[in-house]
Amino acid sequence: MPGRIVQGLKQAGTSNPIFMLDEIDKLGADFRGDPASALLEVLDPEQNFSFRDHYLNLPYDLSNVMFVATANLMDTVPAPLRDRMEVIQLAGYSQEDKLQIAQQFLVNKQIEENGLKQEDIEIPEATVARIVEQYTQEAGLRNLERHIAAICRKVARKVATAPEGKHERHVVSAASVPKFLGPPRFLPEEDREYDEAGIATGLAWTQFGGEILNIEVTMMRKAGGGLMLTGSLGDVMKESAHAAMSYVRSKAALFGIDEKIFANYEIHVHVPQGATPKDGPSAGVTITTALISLLTGNPVRKDVAMTGEVTLRGKVLAIGGLKEKTLAAMRHGIKTIIIPHRNSKDLDDVPKEMRKKCKFVLAKDVNDALNAALANDPHEWAKNMKPMMGGGDDEVPVATPRSAKSVERAA
Repeated sequence: MPGRIVQGLKQAGTSNPIFMLDEIDKLGADFRGDPASALLEVLDPEQNFSFRDHYLNLPYDLSNVMFVATANLMDTVPAPLRDRMEVIQLAGYSQEDKLQIAQQFLVNKQIEENGLKQEDIEIPEATVARIVEQYTQEAGLRNLERHIAAICRKVARKVATAPEGKHERHVVSAASVPKFLGPPRFLPEEDREYDEAGIATGLAWTQFGGEILNIEVTMMRKAGGGLMLTGSLGDVMKESAHAAMSYVRSKAALFGIDEKIFANYEIHVHVPQGATPKDGPSAGVTITTALISLLTGNPVRKDVAMTGEVTLRGKVLAIGGLKEKTLAAMRHGIKTIIIPHRNSKDLDDVPKEMRKKCKFVLAKDVNDALNAALANDPHEWAKNMKPMMGGGDDEVPVATPRSAKSVERAA
């Protein structure tokens, strides 16, 4: 609006204040004008020394003003406006952060606001942890506080309607959360029960934190072969899967895979939770490992998770969101995490107590990842196995030797 900046300077009483532009990604243009276009001049230090406000119609020097803007998503901020700002990425709260904030502040705040006393209610840490995992999926704490408030209101009603003299302390256990909040809204990815060929555990970053993805690969007979991708994958993730497939085909002889497989069988890569869109290149290592595991029969260890982008030459490139991905792996009992070697510097962002609980494998190429992820040494396995056949109708893909446990599971 005309005059807003000059009014802000007058209100601050100084020529070099800090202006906070909250939710700048929510800017919208209509018949009254486009605020983003006006901000192009305001935020550019090469132009704002002679900023002309349409209310005063006089030039004013804004070069001493510091502008701080906030946004949830940078995608909706116009590119020219984004170019005039220095972007500082702030990670969302981890599960541990949310637990500590809730226990120290949110629970006590809601107990007081709902007319309760500390001796009336107890919400243990395990209860808050279940609310965080199964009832909220956010980077902040708004929904978590709403759910805690809902529990406090229902307990307050019980306290208010209790007969006089029969007042008791209400302990909200983790098992009783559905009685207060209803069925869980978000169920975590199921943990794998045993080592299995053709399925690998990947790590993904979302704006709500880290998640694990059990990427599955299978194949079926089809003349001409092919690659099928399902699971609501974005363009970048699809390209990553094609790059992984090209690498596996180029190294087929190294892993003892008959090249006829690719001509006679269609390979299907699926990422579960198909209703959730997924994108990004960091699943390249996981898809490559799952493909090689399927085509060689070498199981992937269930306690290993991985992340990293793969090139056609098998190099593992750096990724983002390492802290959030590490937290997701620890929640699911992962003991070993494979990360790109170039992300070794990002381990400083992971708290020291977390680094002690997990083993980090730094992978420069796919071989480093396979050595840590597969149940058996991939090259020794290739020497001792019978090549997988992809020929006539009576031939089926086989991989030997197979362990007694894998035969029993298959049965």
